[in-house]
Amino acid sequence: MTDIASEIPEPREPRAGPRPVGPPALPFLGHVFDYSRDPLGFWTRTARHYGDIVPLNFAGWPGLLVSDVDAIEDILVRDHRSYIKHQLMWRHATALFGQGLLTSEGAFWQRQRRLAAPPFAGRQLLAYDAGIVGATSRMLEGWRDGETLDVHSRMMNLTLRIVANTLFDTELEGDVADLEQALDVLAAELEARFSRPFVIPDYVPLPGNRRYRRAIRTVEAVVTRMIAARRAEGCEKRNDLLSRLMAARDENGQPMSDTRLRDEAVTLLLAGHETTAVALSWTWYLIGQRPEVRARMTAEIDQAIGGRPATSGDLPNLGFTENVLMEAMRLYPPAWTIGRQSTKATVIGGHAYPAGTSVFISPWILHRDERHFDRADEFRPDRWSGDLAQRLPRFAYMPFGGGPRICIGQRFAMMEAMLILATMLQHVDAEWQGMSAITPQPSITLRPIGGVQLRVRRRSAGSRGND
Repeated sequence: MTDIASEIPEPREPRAGPRPVGPPALPFLGHVFDYSRDPLGFWTRTARHYGDIVPLNFAGWPGLLVSDVDAIEDILVRDHRSYIKHQLMWRHATALFGQGLLTSEGAFWQRQRRLAAPPFAGRQLLAYDAGIVGATSRMLEGWRDGETLDVHSRMMNLTLRIVANTLFDTELEGDVADLEQALDVLAAELEARFSRPFVIPDYVPLPGNRRYRRAIRTVEAVVTRMIAARRAEGCEKRNDLLSRLMAARDENGQPMSDTRLRDEAVTLLLAGHETTAVALSWTWYLIGQRPEVRARMTAEIDQAIGGRPATSGDLPNLGFTENVLMEAMRLYPPAWTIGRQSTKATVIGGHAYPAGTSVFISPWILHRDERHFDRADEFRPDRWSGDLAQRLPRFAYMPFGGGPRICIGQRFAMMEAMLILATMLQHVDAEWQGMSAITPQPSITLRPIGGVQLRVRRRSAGSRGND
């Protein structure tokens, strides 16, 4: 992996001026209750009332909510070596992710990222298109004309199967239902854990801890069987991600242990499917209310693809569909908050802050900032039709994060989401059936609470154009 830090400027120096102030805080607890009651609302109110850099206190933990795009570039790029992933946040999930790509640091993380990168780039990435389209088509075969279904649960199921098949060359089949149930439990428990300023050890026999441990055992059982089967078959003739990780050797010629394999497989299996599923769910929520948007997408897809299966080569001709997806991820970014923690004294927004400062960067706030997006709370896909993406500051739009730790699978996720949308709209039209706005659930990702109910209408073969 290229170290982009070798060619970037040195961190900024402190400057004179008044230090930022934050909202009133409770003694000892600080802003814990305000945040835990409504994380998204607290982030939004805090940023709007107190500015781009806001000091916070989480039961004695000093923190900053940072919405200044230049300061974000300092944190994620210029001075990224002075920060690690937020330790308190990720300690809540250690039992699940172990030392995978999401949580590891330093030289170990760099090595693991280098090993995992090739399947997400070049010809190998483009070769996944047939598997994505095939899985989507099989899902749609079971959709009946006129039925109402939860598209969020369908997207979670679909993307889980796609990631298992494309990255791990594995068919989950009977394990999917158990995995989906376990993931729902994990999302709910991690939402509760992320709102706490302290860690309750997993061994404490609380109901949430017991559910959490059972769910992790379910995930581990699936991944362990996957690894054992691959060891038995051999990975010499395979080029999927799991085989690459198993064949890798460290500087001493030693293979990755089963524990490390488990950590990476769990991380890539879960993170690799959930973010795409969530992005697609919110996309359908938004277009399900806008028949004119669906009509434009369908016309574009019919013109570019007709009735044949979509391929990665069709994507450059689906500009409006891409705009819709980008706009959905602007309004509902799956990764709604990014956490860092300084390892030494650093300068943020011109002021010095001590080692151990927690830094929170929220795409939820950045993507709804009127300075960057006109009528920012409105769903307007055409805002992306011009040169907005080129004019925006670097970190005004960051659905996949940024800096050296930008999402390794961003290109895969965009290709997958586009192909799924195109294939779905070739075969169905769907209208949202809700009576009130869906509330986001701020867990590891921004899930839609209660799912996204759509009423499906199948399209006739003749309406899709020629093959």
